Amino acid sequence: MGMLNNLADLIKVKKDKMTILVLGLNNSGKSTIVNHFKKSNEQSAIMVPTVGFLVEQFYTMGVSIKAMDMSGATRYRNLWEHQFKNCQGIIYVIDSSDRMRFVVVKDELDIVLQHPDLCNRTVPILFYGNKSDLEDSLSNVKIAAALGLDNIKDKPWHICSSNAISGEGLDEGVQWLVQQIRFAVLSHRKGSKSKNNAKSNK
Repeated sequence: MGMLNNLADLIKVKKDKMTILVLGLNNSGKSTIVNHFKKSNEQSAIMVPTVGFLVEQFYTMGVSIKAMDMSGATRYRNLWEHQFKNCQGIIYVIDSSDRMRFVVVKDELDIVLQHPDLCNRTVPILFYGNKSDLEDSLSNVKIAAALGLDNIKDKPWHICSSNAISGEGLDEGVQWLVQQIRFAVLSHRKGSKSKNNAKSNK
């Protein structure tokens, strides 16, 4: 019976809609990455800088994903925090060749991690080391060291190299993120059932 309940829970998770935030500095490749996952007839031929934010919808691994493509321009970064409370996962895109702005990337990441709407939640974070095809791009190991990713202890995270134009690395990353969100949802449901059972037994 327990196995059937677990299977039923998994099916429910697969039917769930997931909301993810796509964050990162301007010109890191966020919109191009989101565009990759859209149906071919819905993809944009020309990418333009996002103003404020865009809400995009795509399907992967049997899941409907609402992607909040947030502008990375300085004047729009204050909009990020308004979406933290309702997101189930985060994609943080890094231009791995833009070494001059790595300090800014880290500062913005620290602000995200310390925000009250996220700091006490196990929201999974996927890091794309984008533009990995460029000669001066940094490896994942160097990016992780520069951003201090090993210090993130309260959230599952994963970093993978990507090329938003060719699509290299993108599917691998999103598959990881979807699996982590599913696991978090299942854990939450099991925890809720345990609490309810405990109350019933009192």
